[in-house]
Amino acid sequence: MKIVVVGLGYVGLSNAVLLAQHNEVIGIDIAQERVDALNSRKSPIIDQKLSQYLANKQLNLSASTDLNASVKDADYVVICTPTDYNEKTNFFDTSSLKNIISRVIKTEPKACIVIKSTIPIGFIDDVRAHFETNAIIYSPEFLREGQALKDNLYPSRIVVGEKSQRAEVFAKLLASGATKRDIKLLFTGTREAEAIKLFSNTYLAMRVSFFNELDSYALFEQIDSKAIIEGVSLDPRVGDHYNNPSFGYGGYCLPKDTKQLLANYDTIPQNIIRAIVEANSTRKDFLANLIIDKKPKKVGIFRLVMKAASDNFRQSAIQGIMKRLKAKDIEVVVYEPELKKTTFLNSHVETDLNIFKATVDIILSNRMVPDLDDVRTKVFTRDLFGKD
Repeated sequence: MKIVVVGLGYVGLSNAVLLAQHNEVIGIDIAQERVDALNSRKSPIIDQKLSQYLANKQLNLSASTDLNASVKDADYVVICTPTDYNEKTNFFDTSSLKNIISRVIKTEPKACIVIKSTIPIGFIDDVRAHFETNAIIYSPEFLREGQALKDNLYPSRIVVGEKSQRAEVFAKLLASGATKRDIKLLFTGTREAEAIKLFSNTYLAMRVSFFNELDSYALFEQIDSKAIIEGVSLDPRVGDHYNNPSFGYGGYCLPKDTKQLLANYDTIPQNIIRAIVEANSTRKDFLANLIIDKKPKKVGIFRLVMKAASDNFRQSAIQGIMKRLKAKDIEVVVYEPELKKTTFLNSHVETDLNIFKATVDIILSNRMVPDLDDVRTKVFTRDLFGKD
């Protein structure tokens, strides 16, 4: 089949590579550097498995900035563009999706449009009515940044928000590119699929928040947080996973998806969903105050990225701590190799790690790494288990 994937972030790239093993795939992006990288078989984002597949696998894959020319005769057009949360409207900004849908319908009306971007509940029904077409379906993604292709090769499940032949074909296209066999395929209504995505991410945010609040209690009471978490996690109903404390949940998905789900509740009674959203700010306030109480003159931020093996620092929790410290006139210095500029949030970016370590009083690091072993006494981290 001919498949066009629009948006070459970690969702689009991983889906494009997965599908290009057995189909003709064209990746579309507005950034020429991403297009050039993909055509040179190089990954424009940090993802080890993606880099390996692009370098070593035989893929029927090309990239372009020309959407209109590329979608002609396409069987499926998979849209993976960002949907940032708009704090003023309390909803995702879906303007890019609507723009692409409009262009695809005009150029290739026979194509089935599959939305992979995260969307509000009810979005598919709304755009079907607006564009007077049933050619749009939704299939949520469940990928981790830095391991996006791996999660596509070994998916926990494949969900498509329609019970139809074209939905089954698309699900099987994804499954045929995967390494894992006997993948659970789930076909639901449109709103159910949209809800699955938002509730899944909100549950993950709730779990992060729970162990962070456990850790806050242990810090305040000066008791062993690690021992408590180990004891709680030995219950198989809880499990020894996703339980390592942090500065808060961050990244591109969890902050915005929890807020969108809360907005979708609107007049529906709830307590937990709002608490999950608010818990993230409370955690940052608590940790920032602990650092402020130490009265440091200069604080170092070691890496802005959200997690190991990632180059994304959008909405990373450590930035929230950083902003709170700066509001108290504490000097902050940033060490982040992924940054190509000399300042970040009006703070100096130090490119020499040795100078960085030598000139700050406290180093904030969301996760402990070997690079900081020689200055461990300076490091403030909530990493208890050495894992994400």
